[in-house]
Amino acid sequence: MKILVSDPLAAEGLAVLRSRGLDVDARANIPADELKRIIGEYGALIVRSETKVTADLIAAGKKLKVIGRAGVGVDNVDVEAATKKGVVVMNTPGGNTISTAEHTVSMLLSLNRNIPQANASMKAGEWNRKKFKGVELLGKTLGIIGLGRIGIEVAKRAVAFGMKIVAYDPFLSVEKARQLDIELLELSELYKRADYITVHTPLNNETKHMISGKEFALMKKGVKIINCARGGIVDEAALQEAVQQGIVSGAALDVFEEEPPKKELPLLKMESVLTTPHLGASTEEAQINVSVEIAQQVADMLQNKGIRNAVNYPCLASEVCSVLDPYVRFGEKLGRLQSQIITGHIRKVSIKYGGEILKNEVVPITVAILKGLLSSMMGETVNFVNAPMIARERGISVSETKLPETDQVANLI
Repeated sequence: MKILVSDPLAAEGLAVLRSRGLDVDARANIPADELKRIIGEYGALIVRSETKVTADLIAAGKKLKVIGRAGVGVDNVDVEAATKKGVVVMNTPGGNTISTAEHTVSMLLSLNRNIPQANASMKAGEWNRKKFKGVELLGKTLGIIGLGRIGIEVAKRAVAFGMKIVAYDPFLSVEKARQLDIELLELSELYKRADYITVHTPLNNETKHMISGKEFALMKKGVKIINCARGGIVDEAALQEAVQQGIVSGAALDVFEEEPPKKELPLLKMESVLTTPHLGASTEEAQINVSVEIAQQVADMLQNKGIRNAVNYPCLASEVCSVLDPYVRFGEKLGRLQSQIITGHIRKVSIKYGGEILKNEVVPITVAILKGLLSSMMGETVNFVNAPMIARERGISVSETKLPETDQVANLI
């Protein structure tokens, strides 16, 4: 089985593939037309963010079994086209957790002590101690929106500074939050109480511009905003206005609605707004981690040693899955719908099944429902393989009930 690596991958990742006896062809920066011409030779394709894995490219991959993305997002992969063709798409959701959490805390500290501005002043030959007086983190309240892997790691580090942590995440049980010494709040209350607010959610229809004018109006005067998650979660125009009005005393942005942002973006010119060019995952360790992880995952699948971190359904080739596919798709949509209409914090998910569907195994449908439910807050970090485990970790119990036969409906979920 030949593997094509079409984007730069750390040497450690390539070494893993070769140590497993696999035929690896590392060819970064292949032109799209040439890639389409040669992809038919390969059983696996490993990419980062540069290669665009389109439906046409997938169709040309006659032997393609798996596409591995060394990173979290799969925006550059046509997952639907891969699913229809029976190609497994994998990512590495945990590889950059520590890197992004540390970058978030670095931004927090830089905001609090005016470090970039003071450095620029010193480089200009100035000595201006009064201008750059900072504040301490001790006793301040940090509001975290989204308590996935990264959000929890940020919380742990903030606690070490003596901060009080409040958070919004309806998919974490109150009991689990207490174990982490975190107080769960509704968003409106978090906005009112937090001295600092950091976001760690995916970008989707529910989270786009979730922090905008209405939300800034609820916040304490002098609040500081940090976004190392996805551009677009914070409304850039509304943030600019909030800074100008003095509601927001400082902001730190690693991500932008358009990347790279236009040079004339007003936020780039504001002294109280710190910016970095999407560096959350840019550490040597993170790059090695995602390279090694994706190499191990792809090798395991090709050598029939299990599937991990599949973002589409992991048993696509089986006859059972072809029967269940419509129900799996429906289950995921049902979970997404529930995530939009629930209130409060989830303790338990109860799923009832009835009708013809009971002639098949329903566990894949349950997993799909959990994936849909959790995806609105956790994005690509939750998949068809890890959804049940993530639910358990977050204190959510899951029950399945098989209803007695009835002639009322053909199928019921």
